Amino acid sequence: MDANHITVPHPLGQAWGYGIILGLGSLFALGMVLVTWILKRYNHEVQTSEMFSTAGRTVKSGLVASAVVSSWTWAATLLQSSSMAYKYGVSGPFWYAAGATVQIILFATLAIELKRRSPNAHTFLEVIKARYGMTTHLVFVTFGLFTNILVTAMLLTGGSSAFTALTGISTPAACFLLPLGVIVYTMFGGMKATFLTDYVHTVMLLIIIIIFAFTAYATNHIIGSPGAVFDALVAATERHPVEGNAGGSYLTMRSKEGAIFFVINIIGNFGTVFLDNVYYNRGIAASPVAALPGYIMGGLSWFAIPWLCATTMGLSALALENHSVFPTFPERMSAADVSAGLVLPYAAVALLGSGGAVCALLLIFMAVTSATSAELIAVSTIFTYDIYQTYIKPDASSRSLIYMSHVMVACFGLVMAAFSTGLYYAGISMGFLYLMMGVIISAAVLPATLTLLWSKQNKWAAMLSPPLGLVCALIAWLVTCQKMFGELTVETLGSNYPMLAGNVVALLSPVIFIPVLTYGLGADNYDWVSMGEIRRSDDHEIAEASGVDLELVPGEAVISEEQLAEEQRVLLRASKIAKIATISMTLGFLVLFPFPMYGSSYIFSKPFFTGWVVVGIIWIFCSLFCVGIYPLWEGRHSMAHTFKALYLDATGKQHPSRHHAHGAMIVEDEKSSGSETPPEKKDLSVSVSE
Repeated sequence: MDANHITVPHPLGQAWGYGIILGLGSLFALGMVLVTWILKRYNHEVQTSEMFSTAGRTVKSGLVASAVVSSWTWAATLLQSSSMAYKYGVSGPFWYAAGATVQIILFATLAIELKRRSPNAHTFLEVIKARYGMTTHLVFVTFGLFTNILVTAMLLTGGSSAFTALTGISTPAACFLLPLGVIVYTMFGGMKATFLTDYVHTVMLLIIIIIFAFTAYATNHIIGSPGAVFDALVAATERHPVEGNAGGSYLTMRSKEGAIFFVINIIGNFGTVFLDNVYYNRGIAASPVAALPGYIMGGLSWFAIPWLCATTMGLSALALENHSVFPTFPERMSAADVSAGLVLPYAAVALLGSGGAVCALLLIFMAVTSATSAELIAVSTIFTYDIYQTYIKPDASSRSLIYMSHVMVACFGLVMAAFSTGLYYAGISMGFLYLMMGVIISAAVLPATLTLLWSKQNKWAAMLSPPLGLVCALIAWLVTCQKMFGELTVETLGSNYPMLAGNVVALLSPVIFIPVLTYGLGADNYDWVSMGEIRRSDDHEIAEASGVDLELVPGEAVISEEQLAEEQRVLLRASKIAKIATISMTLGFLVLFPFPMYGSSYIFSKPFFTGWVVVGIIWIFCSLFCVGIYPLWEGRHSMAHTFKALYLDATGKQHPSRHHAHGAMIVEDEKSSGSETPPEKKDLSVSVSE
């Protein structure tokens, strides 16, 4: 693909692009610096190494849900899903949303098990090291970093392409400038900053999607209703029917190519959830009772974003592309533009003109920066705890750990900006990376999952199945491509069938390797004790230097054995609920709803399509309640305390030290709903090995 293939005039000037990237980026950076200072001054939230990497392990379910939604809403979530709708019709958004929601819901079980088995872990890789030792640990560090690199590359390539298309700014400049503000506020605020900015980004993103939906289905002068969009899709089917769709229609779930994408999507996203330290970070940061509801609410809330966004923008592009308002009129969009993710920005321009272009820029900016922030924290914790503290300086002080975290946030951001620029010049698009990611990383999904769920898996199975699966996946991908097309190019390698072969082999080959290696070389009888022996960092030095009692810092207070036992009881109950709930919802999303519609070859009627759209709009409002309003309600007492302390301090009526006593009571009240484990406990193995 020609990376410079921009076929239409830019609806906005470069000033808009640089203004949003630099202006909003600076605003968020300054805002997070201010919030970090306020939380330290009034809530004892000193930036210790534990606070930086785990947010004190006290985050409530509403913020966990909004963080999950924000972290899982990549540029690809909005851009790739809209491209699928443009290519395959109504099935594309559903296949994308369902194929990427089940992983978050299933991950709830893994998050609970991680907190139960290893309550003091900072990363999932520490658990690998505790169970299997150094060699297996390094294998998973490699696959974990592969995951972070691919995800961040998709964020920056997709986001920069959209900014270039809409404003004409240089793509390499966008690759470097997009992460700039994110690096600043992540360095200052750590994990807590990512949770707070995730909340703001998610709310803004949902509001913009709602604006697009009401414009397309209620107010636009060309379409403006579900019925009008339906008629336009029928006309589009007559002009260019979709090969492999029932009746060539855009209004059916029976789509051969869409179903192939569905399989690729499911497999690739297992890797980018179960191997991405971002999602383990969220589970670790959650209070014990918040992890399960947070992930369930987050997964269900996220579903509406790609489903409604793509159903609106992808179908609007199909409905409007034969009108003069569409940027490529009178031509259809080129395959290169579709792969680059330009369906959404072009549809936004067609719906709302320059205002739509601004909304699209804001939407993409929010998606890219919030997810990038999560990736920066994820990589910094891996380098800090799994490389620096484990292999370079085991006795590292808390200050050293924070310093290393800051350095890695900056280094990873700059390295990924350079890498994404290289991909741009190499002609590698976001769409290609999205399809390829499962080939590269999915072989490590099953052994990583079984590390927390199956005591029999031995170190040989865990260590060897990921590289063996990767080799098999690469062979399947390349051989299928060569046999089908006779050549290996970016275009042929990115086609559906070679990608399908590579993704399926990557995910499923460990199904053979793991039992063969486990039972052939001797099954383990792991007792889970070593996972529970992972300890927290000693942050007394930083707390004393800040003039704060470490016991008052969220997440640092020592709790009793009785409280610890109660936490384990709560987590064990949550684990059982998670397994039942996730299996039920997974079957609903992947089997019970889509396959009868696929098998029947049903083509939507106008009333059915109208109902389809209405359900999507209702769902997005439910998402807004779960991740927008509910977190405010959960945090109302803490916010009231903070604002009161800020007012008293600003008016000179009371110094923060006097108000801290009340703040300590709030912290204690919040712990009653679930708290973290103390830095040192002598025998966690009894409670975590159930």
